[in-house]
Amino acid sequence: MAKTRIGVNGLIPNSELQNLDLIDLLSERHSMLRRIAEKAWNDQSEIYISNSEWYIMARIYNKRPTISYVTKNVNISRQAIHKFIKILSTKGLVEINNVENNKKEKCVQLTALGEECYERNMKLKAQLENKIAEKIGIDRVTILNDLLKLDWGIE
Repeated sequence: MAKTRIGVNGLIPNSELQNLDLIDLLSERHSMLRRIAEKAWNDQSEIYISNSEWYIMARIYNKRPTISYVTKNVNISRQAIHKFIKILSTKGLVEINNVENNKKEKCVQLTALGEECYERNMKLKAQLENKIAEKIGIDRVTILNDLLKLDWGIE
């Protein structure tokens, strides 16, 4: 396998993407998009939110899941999820409440500020998607979206 060079910004130069297989290509593009989205948010907001925090916020947006549900449905360690939820709570983005009729369980939901931030971030991601569509074409973005949503039968 060819040796891969990493650029100064942590990204593989576009010319070297040609040598990657599907799994590595998906990983590189995902990492690049996450970095760009995180930077876009953090450049325009005083509230720093990491990609892991966005990931958790996406799982609880418009819901009131239990923390144990979040830990089972987010691909981050249980300890890290608890840490991130505590950080999000400190930032005023989520609130943690007791579950009715269950003294052990806690549920989590976005605060009004958390929802506002999440919705503003969704607009920033839509702008990024539009930039991609301008570059590669709306038809290709639609096809890519459709392909990624298909059941790949590999789980």
